[in-house]
Amino acid sequence: MHGRAGSGTLPRVDGRTLNERDELLRLAVELRAQAEWQLATGATGSLPAERRSLRIAPTSSDARRAPASAPSPRNQSSPGGALAAESSARPTAPASDAASTPVATEAALSTAALPLSPEREAAKLRLLELAAEVKTCTKCTLYAARTQTVFARGNPAAELCFIGEGPGADEDAAGFPFVGKAGQLLDRMIAAMGYARDDVYVCNIVKCRPPNNRKPEPDEMGKCMPYLREQLELVSPKVIVALGATAVEGLLGAGGGITRLRGQWKLYRAIPVMPTFHPAYLLRSPEAKRDVWADLQAVLKHLGRSPPPVGRSA
Repeated sequence: MHGRAGSGTLPRVDGRTLNERDELLRLAVELRAQAEWQLATGATGSLPAERRSLRIAPTSSDARRAPASAPSPRNQSSPGGALAAESSARPTAPASDAASTPVATEAALSTAALPLSPEREAAKLRLLELAAEVKTCTKCTLYAARTQTVFARGNPAAELCFIGEGPGADEDAAGFPFVGKAGQLLDRMIAAMGYARDDVYVCNIVKCRPPNNRKPEPDEMGKCMPYLREQLELVSPKVIVALGATAVEGLLGAGGGITRLRGQWKLYRAIPVMPTFHPAYLLRSPEAKRDVWADLQAVLKHLGRSPPPVGRSA
């Protein structure tokens, strides 16, 4: 695995030769993936081989050598763009695989693999403690019927956070948010924006599945809100996308229907919030994807980013 110092014969990853810095980064990524895999699964021993096959992020010199690609005018000007056509989406992993993926995955390597500041490391550890607290929560009646709690997925230092309503049956079984059909569509939305699946942070208003996937009651949302409030303080995203009317209501206390609210910037504790339709609604009403894509383009503009050209999502 290891080349001799200064020999220039380090191993190759993704078709390019590693230098000493890359090799140290690869080892750090594997160690972090090992620790997070054990935390996520409770397992001991070595990380499975398939989870050690991690891609090394390009170095700055690689970035300088790579040709620049201008955003596709067609992709930006066409209402609905890549989301409506779903032509720019990357294939989505099956729900069972997504449910077992730790934070530091290949998809998240571009942001999660680099060393965090001491403050971000402390926030990440507190998020793990908070997730453990949620597992034992009995503050409302939802705990009685849950299989397990559903805390979050993704990058704990993300600039972008998606918030949904609550876990469904797939999420209750897996222990991760948005792993069913609506979650697979959300992954395509994220890819169309130019992010990898785990570059963003995803959570819900409530951490336990409401019976028969009903809307959470105000009391249930209120009991769960302190957990979400601390999550958002620790992650400190630059933008929140609120998915559906319940997410907007739980986060902002605003009613009136998502059709009226979507596309209009709101604020949660000085964090800009973009309300938009929930992916589950888009499965029933595909024509609304154009509206959602317009909302997501507004989010990208606020973050100083552009959508990738069609067919070249992250």
